[in-house]
Amino acid sequence: MKNETTLIGKNVIDLQIKALKKLKNQINNTFNDAVKTILKCKSKIIICGVGKSGIIASKISATLASVGTPSFTVSANDCSHGDLGRIEKNDVLILISNSGNTIELKNIIKYAKLNKIILIGIVSNKNSLLYKSSNIKLFIPEVEESGDGIVPTSSTTTQLSIGDALAIAVMMKKKFSKLDFKKFHPSGALADKLKTASDLMLTKRKIPFINEDETMKAALKIINLKRLGFVVVTNMQGLTKGIFTDGDLKRIMQKKNKIDNLKIRSLMIKNPFSVEKNTLASEVLSLMNKKKITNVCVHSKENTQKTIGVLHIHDLLNNLR
Repeated sequence: MKNETTLIGKNVIDLQIKALKKLKNQINNTFNDAVKTILKCKSKIIICGVGKSGIIASKISATLASVGTPSFTVSANDCSHGDLGRIEKNDVLILISNSGNTIELKNIIKYAKLNKIILIGIVSNKNSLLYKSSNIKLFIPEVEESGDGIVPTSSTTTQLSIGDALAIAVMMKKKFSKLDFKKFHPSGALADKLKTASDLMLTKRKIPFINEDETMKAALKIINLKRLGFVVVTNMQGLTKGIFTDGDLKRIMQKKNKIDNLKIRSLMIKNPFSVEKNTLASEVLSLMNKKKITNVCVHSKENTQKTIGVLHIHDLLNNLR
């Protein structure tokens, strides 16, 4: 019984793999046209489908929106009762239908034609109304469904896949970065992964600054006061010249007894390692582990010589899950 159930599950997946391979071979220049059309859109991308295709439409729309392309779904049924007003002339309309002859889509297709709204059809029937009416035709090859061939499974997988392909192609063409992605995902596990140095760094008065002409006595006082285990050494212009840590202190004390009156610039580590503020926190942690350091300076892209924040390894470990 267990083997039989497992076999059923594997067969469903096998059919979907076959469907995706057929879809991959079907991708041609019309896909490029669809991507270019979405990129040129100055308004929003409206996506609609009926039944299972409607659920797929919602997912594709959500993916587009999450990667910087404003997108909304409309209900095919509600469009016949006033919601066509949500679709504007500058929008791009994407309709999804396996048969392409779904009754609920007819009024939307008519409205798009009347208002000269660009229509992208994701459809599996070349003889259908949707296929013939679409400005850009994304043809989904006929595939074998699971459940005695009657349950929308392989077809919806191909619809979802072509939608994801469109979204990612548009994202890449827009050069949509991880930082851009972060703006649309301020919470949750994804947000944690996308935290940057600037999100976690200590700034302003919390930074243990000391002028390079100060003595070791003054430096030790700041190290004890700020409780970070280091000081950032700057010149009169506020540019970072070096760093001095409690680890450096222990090594020096093994060689010298009297250090209170020594200038910090004579003992500091010059040109300390620093990261740009938009560097992912996870990457900063990796670099710190590789360099075997416990603290790091943070600078802006505009001025690499000026420290605008500092990070201690504990700040990273406590905030990265």
